[in-house]
Amino acid sequence: MHTRYAAIWFPYLIADRMARRRPELYGKPFVLAAPEQGRMKVTAVSAAARAEGIAPGRVVADCRAILPELRVFDDRPEQAGKLLYALAEWGLRYTPVAAVDPPDGLLLDISGCPHLWGGEQLYLEALTGELEGYGYHVRAAIADTMATAWAVSRYGQQRATIVPPDEQAAALHPLPPAALRLEPATRERLEKLGFYRIGRFIHLPRPALRRRFGEALLRRMDLALGHTPGVIRPIEPAAPHTERLPCLESIRTATGIEIALQRLLEALHRRLEREGKGLRSGIFKGHRVDGQIRQIAVATTRPSRNVAHLFKLFALQISRLEPDLGFELFTLEAPVVEALPPGQETLWEMSSHRDSAIAELLDRIAGKIGPQAIRRYLPDEHYWPERSYKVAASLQEQPAAAWPDHRRPLHLLPRPERIRVAAPIPDYPPMLFVYKGKIHKVSKADGPERIEQEWWIETGQQRDYYIVEDETGGRYWLFRSGHYDQQKPEWFLHGFFA
Repeated sequence: MHTRYAAIWFPYLIADRMARRRPELYGKPFVLAAPEQGRMKVTAVSAAARAEGIAPGRVVADCRAILPELRVFDDRPEQAGKLLYALAEWGLRYTPVAAVDPPDGLLLDISGCPHLWGGEQLYLEALTGELEGYGYHVRAAIADTMATAWAVSRYGQQRATIVPPDEQAAALHPLPPAALRLEPATRERLEKLGFYRIGRFIHLPRPALRRRFGEALLRRMDLALGHTPGVIRPIEPAAPHTERLPCLESIRTATGIEIALQRLLEALHRRLEREGKGLRSGIFKGHRVDGQIRQIAVATTRPSRNVAHLFKLFALQISRLEPDLGFELFTLEAPVVEALPPGQETLWEMSSHRDSAIAELLDRIAGKIGPQAIRRYLPDEHYWPERSYKVAASLQEQPAAAWPDHRRPLHLLPRPERIRVAAPIPDYPPMLFVYKGKIHKVSKADGPERIEQEWWIETGQQRDYYIVEDETGGRYWLFRSGHYDQQKPEWFLHGFFA
């Protein structure tokens, strides 16, 4: 599969967002500004303001001298990053690999995706058309390399461009050196020598370019031409079931954390109830003032939206959170949820109530000693003892077959352990056996029960099993591997009866 990338540029990202929130600003000149060195400087402009010659970086007072009716709004620096991340999450409907390209772009790995829209042309039209429908000015390009797609989207002549496979050099020819993301000093040296277009120097000998402009120029050219692979850092979208609780003041006390947890659980409960779902795993995060994140996680044996029960599970771990200077934001994520019909939590249905009580008891035990300490086993349709059972995924999982009628030990060893025995031949149970240095004299025995290897899975010797009881009353499950007439038959202990 040929690798293809799409680059999307939002030339008026923050201004378009402002116009989306305030429709009366559509088509009007306005800017966003922030203080810098004692003066208000423009950080973002609308398309209409750009048409009047107003650009980011200019002083607001100078801009108002050019255009007295210019409207100015305060800019918040964090807005662009959050908006760009939200747009990258939106882009996941077009590709599973989307990344932000600060301060105003997106990069998408679209390999294998355009055919779902009928080809790259229709794919790009759908992508840009939907963004423009939301009110954003967009320029986009598709190419074999991220660097070429980025360059064409920002410096090309068309709103949407598709660079044919292996044609990135031709696409770069008419573009200025800035399209390679070069340092300002390198661009200035190129322009002083008359290299106003990439095509004027892209085919020059590499040693000459390296000697005059340094290694950075060659690296940028290699990235654009595909000689060096680019790296994309895709976003990790937040869990779809996430609740947030910002704090007006930093929270440092256990009581404050518990109040925040209670509120988030109640909000999540309302959402899950509307959707008919229950939580199977949850993550409670505290975002500290110093930028650090502390979190605790719980898991349930069955779907639950019982606020009191979930609060108890989280409360067991709250002491692990370290507030330090305090938490300014709390989030509660439910990365795994499952369907939970209302009838499953109806208190007057005693069987359902009993199942819920058992599940909640297991959840509390798991919170104290760890979920790995609790297992539920179901029968599996195999003759071989080691494969005759499986670990259940949940309390609701039903067995595909019934437990066998023949006797099996309560404790089955995961691997049979070799023992030494004294047994009469040819086909008798042992008179005694030695296990972990201790001699067990057999007083009673029953068997043999022959179990053949499942040849469709693997080959091996059959086993002859005996149930034996020693002189102290302990009961064991032993077997001889292979035929009894072998010169040195091997004996193993495989389980313990209650």
